[in-house]
Amino acid sequence: MQNVRSSVAGAIRGALVTGDPRAKCMAAREVARNWRLGKLEWRFDVTMPDEPAWPAEPELLPPNKMPKRGKFGSQRARIALWHSLAHIEFVAIDLALDMAGRFGAEMGEEFVSDFLSVAADEAMHFALLARKLESLGSHYGALPAHAGLWEAAHATRHDVAARLAIVPMVLEARGLDVTPATLERVQAAGDANGVKILSRILDDEIRHVGFGTKHFLRCTESCGEAPESVWQNLVSTYFRGSVKPPFNDSARLAAGLSRGFYEEIAC
Repeated sequence: MQNVRSSVAGAIRGALVTGDPRAKCMAAREVARNWRLGKLEWRFDVTMPDEPAWPAEPELLPPNKMPKRGKFGSQRARIALWHSLAHIEFVAIDLALDMAGRFGAEMGEEFVSDFLSVAADEAMHFALLARKLESLGSHYGALPAHAGLWEAAHATRHDVAARLAIVPMVLEARGLDVTPATLERVQAAGDANGVKILSRILDDEIRHVGFGTKHFLRCTESCGEAPESVWQNLVSTYFRGSVKPPFNDSARLAAGLSRGFYEEIAC
């Protein structure tokens, strides 16, 4: 019997079903490294789980039940900010792994390489943010977190174009919009380490959105419709929220996401 862990799909699934945050980070980085070094076979011989494994904490709450952070200057608010960011990056590890494992067979090796590199980046981001929380006397899991981040993945599990349209090109692109303002607040508070972390995340997220846009354009190049129109239809179908300004147009454009995609549906 073949060892499924020697296949790229088996290795990805192994990381997805790892619940401990530190172990998941290590597993995601190991999958990306082994794939890059040619140690994993191009076989998609296992299915991806409907949901990844997560730790018992943090408690997951609906968005409207999340407690207010308060003013950024307080220690409580600072911890709440970094905890929120850590949770986003933790879920992003699984979003990238699931993208590669669920759609890699149909999309090809470049797609898998791109999204396994995203998973490794997100694991590194989470590790930086977890360390930041510890420096503030807290830890990941100490506060409740947003429960809705996996919903977009579940809703688009059957359609790679829809997944690309929603996860990199809406959710991650939103990170490009909001991170600069957060960075300014952190810088004004004199937190040089926090500025360094956020700057690194912002630079990496531009590349991540770029991967999503590149592969979305590949998906739509033969459909006979403008990619902007296809994207807008998918967003209206699968995204529960709204695409709203302010937009970081320069960062979005650097990722290949021109205003022609989102200007008409912004509200």
